[in-house]
Amino acid sequence: MQPTQGQKSFVLTVSESKRLIAMGVARCPEVLQALKKGIVAVAKGTTNSYVVEELTGQAIKRTDYCTGTTAPRGVEAGTANKLPDLVLRDGEPWEGVSATEAAAKMGPGDVFIKGANAINYDLAQAGILIGHPTGGTIGAAIGTLVAHRATLLIPVGLEKHIPGDLVEAYARLTEAGAMGSGPALWPVAGTIFTEIEALELLCGVEAQPIGAGGIAGAEGSVRISIWGSGEEVDSADALLEGIKGEPPFVA
Repeated sequence: MQPTQGQKSFVLTVSESKRLIAMGVARCPEVLQALKKGIVAVAKGTTNSYVVEELTGQAIKRTDYCTGTTAPRGVEAGTANKLPDLVLRDGEPWEGVSATEAAAKMGPGDVFIKGANAINYDLAQAGILIGHPTGGTIGAAIGTLVAHRATLLIPVGLEKHIPGDLVEAYARLTEAGAMGSGPALWPVAGTIFTEIEALELLCGVEAQPIGAGGIAGAEGSVRISIWGSGEEVDSADALLEGIKGEPPFVA
């Protein structure tokens, strides 16, 4: 007998999405394998601050685990960067080693976790805004990761899905040259991990975004519909109920 199929929709705020994605990253097969034998490095970032909490089981001051943030015009959000990078070797903290330093030691099966500022989900593209003169974290790590065939895992919320080809956007910004202003956009290849992948991995459901945005704290939110057996849908319902009301990253 075929299991009863169910369908349900949920609204996830930005912070709830970050928590869900982080929970999924902590259960990702590649991450679990590297935690047993290998290296997992978590670069600084807002979503990655939740990843740190899920991997260690300890709460941190998340605003201290980022090197740059996006805030409304006229608002100075700052770049705290007060906490050391989380680098785990065989599941144990590798003290005194930064994420980029760990990248130089990585090989196949190791995982470097870095967020993004933009994605085109349909084209499997991720983009990182670059303000640092030498490319920041990704500039310091990407060549080594590619050469050593390590995994670049990109946890990123669907709120950052934008229309258009990110490679074309990069090209237009590059053409502007010295006449342009603001950060550059660097398209990177890696494994994109969103709310969709988290729900599929954690609960076995099929997930599809069907709306976005809202008011009263739901600005930037995503509305996701899920399909699965009654048991799978119930599992997702319970999971999302558990993260309901996750406080904003910055209150």
